[in-house]
Amino acid sequence: MRQFETFVEQLKDIVGTPRVLTDSIDTEGFEKDWRDRYNGKSIAVVLPATTEEVSSVVRLCATNKICVVPQGGNTGLTGGAIVLPEHPSILLNLSRMNKIKEIDIGNNSMTVEAGCILANVRTIAEENNRLFPMLLGSVGSCEIGGLISTNAGGTGVLRYGNMRELVLGLEVVLPSGEVWNGLRALRKDNTGYDMKQLFIGAEGTLGIVTAAVLKLFPATNASATAMVAIESVQKAVDLLRFLQEHIGNRIEAFEIMSKSQVEIVVKHGHGLTSPMALDQPWYVLIEIADSPKNWDPVQELETALQAAMESDLLLDAVVATDQSKANRIWELRHTISESNKKAGFTVSNDTSAPISKLPQFIDKVNSRISSEVSGATICHAGHIGDGNIHVIAVLSRDVYTSSQECEKAASIVNLIVHEESVNLNGSISAEHGIGKMHVERLERFKPALDLEIMRSIKKTFDPNNLLNPGKIFRSIRT
Repeated sequence: MRQFETFVEQLKDIVGTPRVLTDSIDTEGFEKDWRDRYNGKSIAVVLPATTEEVSSVVRLCATNKICVVPQGGNTGLTGGAIVLPEHPSILLNLSRMNKIKEIDIGNNSMTVEAGCILANVRTIAEENNRLFPMLLGSVGSCEIGGLISTNAGGTGVLRYGNMRELVLGLEVVLPSGEVWNGLRALRKDNTGYDMKQLFIGAEGTLGIVTAAVLKLFPATNASATAMVAIESVQKAVDLLRFLQEHIGNRIEAFEIMSKSQVEIVVKHGHGLTSPMALDQPWYVLIEIADSPKNWDPVQELETALQAAMESDLLLDAVVATDQSKANRIWELRHTISESNKKAGFTVSNDTSAPISKLPQFIDKVNSRISSEVSGATICHAGHIGDGNIHVIAVLSRDVYTSSQECEKAASIVNLIVHEESVNLNGSISAEHGIGKMHVERLERFKPALDLEIMRSIKKTFDPNNLLNPGKIFRSIRT
């Protein structure tokens, strides 16, 4: 890339020579996605340390008409943080921007830089007797900026909402290099448009999130976890409603896993074991939590589950008696992606449907995949409480021996899942985002007026299509 030599030297002047990577041995880990599905060569990987450096880098790119692909922890599943070959780009990794800027206990808020790892944010909150409730499998590597840009969900959405509900304010570098400072820790502000919401879930196509004010909650001093065996998805939906009537909003998580998915995790998950026999088609992981110190969560959960069993809503249940046992149960859920990757080529969908329609959705999807895709192990995992189900087809490497065969099968699976979701007034993406993977699907299933409005917003913010091009939109009308 000799034509970019002057440009690269200018980048070095801004962030320092060691923070501009161009050699393949240095850039490789940044330029491929976590699942090894996408790989794109950048002009350089740039590692800024401050918002001012991000602003200067983006201004330089705007002047030279060079595209910018923002990247956080690179734990995404749809190729949203990978450079595309048709767009000469730098890869702007924000991992060095990892400072906790402020903790306001009285306001229940925390201001952090975009590169802060989720696990560290949760730990800092706990040290201050507070809770930041976002939790997902990549907790130890995903970063706040990426979670905001994808509007991440996780296991706590049932009680706390997704990332959109957990952000009070943002700082964003715009495509021009200007810095929009919306770091206000307010829960109520009706002064015109809520600007921050434009950037949450925009996948870095409208601006680069550099800092955020996060919403904190009182620490939960006691919790209980259970694994429950059930005979159908309908029973899971009924069980959720039953427990909500008996326990209320103390339910923090209500996660479903198919037997096939648990079996893969047990086989490939670093010695993980199931606390109960895998002799039923479906399993639910339940967690309840609250703040009162005199509350016995284990007893309350056991009592509620016993009543549910008497009402024929579940077949068996194991309640963890201590935190270590609870952690082992949750490891079954949080190591799904890693385990599936070891099991074969994974086609993972991230769809949602109305909770009442989930049994119908899963039945239709299972029937069609079984008849149209040979050699696929169909698994399910997801968040029953918010209607978000991950339909997963694991393709055996013994059957699918080439990447072309895998991609062809993946296309069929994706189409089936998306069609059935949309037929039930659901969504083709619930929490993973569109990225590169689902661009064509978005065009197919999103109403034309929606797309027109979205493209208009993109053109207003980024008229030259310099921020994360080819993500969400295949092309931008000019």
